Amino acid sequence: MAARQHRPAGIGLVESSPSHANLGSPRGLSAVEGAALARQIRRRLSVAIPGANVVGAFVVFAFLGFVAPTPVGPTQHALTRTNLFIFAAVLPIPMAAGRFWSLRVTQPIRMWLVAGGPPDERARELTLRQPLVLAEASALVWAGSAIVFTAVNAPRSLALGLQVGFTTLLGGLATCALLYLVTERIVRPVTARALTTGTLSQPALPGVATRMLLAWAFGTALAVLGSGLVATFYLAGADTSPNRLAATVVFLSATALVAGIVTVVIAARSVADPVNSVRQALARLEAGDVDVAVPVDDSSEVGLLQAGFNRMVAGLRERDRIRDLFGRHVGEDVARQALARGLDLGGEVREVAVLFVDVIGSTRLAATREPTSVVETLNRFFALVVEEATQHGGWINKFEGDAALCVFGAPTPHPGAATAALAAGRALCGRLEAEVPEIQAAIGLSAGPVVAGNVGAAERYEYTVIGDPVNEAARLTELAKTTPTRLLASDAILGRASRTERERWSTGETVTLRGRTEPTTPASPT
Repeated sequence: MAARQHRPAGIGLVESSPSHANLGSPRGLSAVEGAALARQIRRRLSVAIPGANVVGAFVVFAFLGFVAPTPVGPTQHALTRTNLFIFAAVLPIPMAAGRFWSLRVTQPIRMWLVAGGPPDERARELTLRQPLVLAEASALVWAGSAIVFTAVNAPRSLALGLQVGFTTLLGGLATCALLYLVTERIVRPVTARALTTGTLSQPALPGVATRMLLAWAFGTALAVLGSGLVATFYLAGADTSPNRLAATVVFLSATALVAGIVTVVIAARSVADPVNSVRQALARLEAGDVDVAVPVDDSSEVGLLQAGFNRMVAGLRERDRIRDLFGRHVGEDVARQALARGLDLGGEVREVAVLFVDVIGSTRLAATREPTSVVETLNRFFALVVEEATQHGGWINKFEGDAALCVFGAPTPHPGAATAALAAGRALCGRLEAEVPEIQAAIGLSAGPVVAGNVGAAERYEYTVIGDPVNEAARLTELAKTTPTRLLASDAILGRASRTERERWSTGETVTLRGRTEPTTPASPT
């Protein structure tokens, strides 16, 4: 077993799960795709890293050599030539060393991309911290450069040596800030893939406030501190001409303007782009699209926002899935009522119509067919029951083996419950005979007052209806199995139906159904 890798402070990852997965990022990365991405990132970094450092070094050298108010004379010209030689010949050495060290440190990232698949813990951590690692490497180069330039200039003039060293350090800090912002932008595609197997629980990189501070450091701090340094030397009596002082101010102002625009745009986009992706995803979510997700391509607090949005959407998907399953089990109206009112055991008296349908000869059917065939046939049977009941405004209260109880008027009121139930019974009887001829079923209908509500315990309950109409419909179903029409309705439901519907039925002889004391006058469709 491989040794457990040390996790740098500030990084927290949780393994992907249905509620924590980075759903907006690709799940797998092939070796070909990984190698292409590695080459692309390396090309961009090969330009960004040296470019940022060279620009920073050139600005600092130009400021010290040609702009800053220093004594003019042979000594100053000699120092300028010496510094120029160091800049042209010696400085590339530490820059090359810094680049080599950066490539060496990030080697596990390239190995993972070329190999394909998910990253190991070390590669993932290095990927999330890569901008910081590259900025640290550049900082070492600039610190070494400051020491070199201070050592060269201090023997001629200690004040000048300190000025050069201090200015070089300021330039290095500003350049590292720019490098961090640029590389963070460049490596985002790799960051997104590193987070496919886990999402952040803690930021791995500085957040929004630090990015704004870095943009200020490069775009403003160098120019402001340079202005302060110039003013200090001038007030101290430096032999500087007004033209040289004016040129210094113009140079610093132009540097602050250009550098400020570049860094602020980079820093703003590093925050605005992820926030815009979340905003667009929220718009889709508001429109009802719960399959939306955003790519998590930032390992700072912005990435926590992206991952948090994905977890929220995953929770909404799970909630909708549970609600859908709940609605399929108990009916949409019951589910909606339960979600709105919560648990309320007990019931209320409601005027309803009841349709009971039961398969004839289900025992023989199960004995003569394969179980899968029986289930398939029953599913087609129940599909017709659900369709007709729903079409006429009814609700499937429960399935009982090969029987079903349909209620009209509960849990939501139905102004024509009796008429709708009778029409549903006639339509269902005709469709069962035509579309599921291998099954014979009997249907009984009744109406009257029942108690409708949640029955059971707090841990397990169901919404149901209890009352004499339910019993009467069940007994009429038993009697209908012996009649040619296979469909009987009680005089109670006929008396509550519309005149047009009643004219479609003809009454028979009055009977006393099993388990009941009151007589019933059943009716069959004409």
